[in-house]
Amino acid sequence: MIDLKDICKEIEKAAIETGRFIMKESKSFDVTRTERKGLNDFVSYVDKGAEKMLVERLGRLLPEAGFNAEEGTSTKKGEKYNWVIDPLDGTTNFVHGIHPYAISIALMEEEEIIAGVVYEAGGNETFIAWKDGGAWLNGRRIYVSAATKLADSLVATGFPYSDFTHLDKYMECLTHFCKHSQGIRRLGSAAIDLAYVACGRFEAFYEYGLHPWDVAAGILLVREAGGRVSDFSGTESNLSGEEIIASTNHVYQEMLENVSIFMKHQKR
Repeated sequence: MIDLKDICKEIEKAAIETGRFIMKESKSFDVTRTERKGLNDFVSYVDKGAEKMLVERLGRLLPEAGFNAEEGTSTKKGEKYNWVIDPLDGTTNFVHGIHPYAISIALMEEEEIIAGVVYEAGGNETFIAWKDGGAWLNGRRIYVSAATKLADSLVATGFPYSDFTHLDKYMECLTHFCKHSQGIRRLGSAAIDLAYVACGRFEAFYEYGLHPWDVAAGILLVREAGGRVSDFSGTESNLSGEEIIASTNHVYQEMLENVSIFMKHQKR
């Protein structure tokens, strides 16, 4: 039986150490060493270096665990435990020298997320959650917003950057939220969007076309902070990031109803 609180302390140390590397590299970043994995999908030597650091340190922390890491530094699969890692969520922001960007690390026990850390290097903010242990920001307990309706909510989202198949439906949905909320924000990092829902800065977040490493740690943060997370059909288990809604309990039903109406043809 592993101690999840202690595990999170070690994950935090790994994230902060890697964050220092990222911030150091940001001061002399060479944009010519950026590669394209796909349309508007960038990877840099910083992503790869950061992931290597994380894989090495987390591998020592829990040797039996495997990895689901964005850049494929390790393809080891654990029988019971697996790390889900995004070494630099918000690479496009990083490439252009703007914040936020973050390190996102989650630990899965079979199909369940049991620990998660999101570290926003620029603001030196560490969001931590473990199963049944609550959600925390720099050592302070956090909770989702107390807002009770969409009209009082700030909604976060992310624009599609390569899959434009459902863009028309997405823009209809965006227009609705522009008219029926206190505003829309697009930060460029799903991990941070979810962390901000967890600490009450945003009331809701929705997006499609993400991956497990973008959302795994953030999903646990929101749930441990008292919020809800599902796909566009309301399913709350085994979320891959392909569809995601995260919000306060009070706002969740409004978010789900509206997103499901506008994005009902989004399912592949």
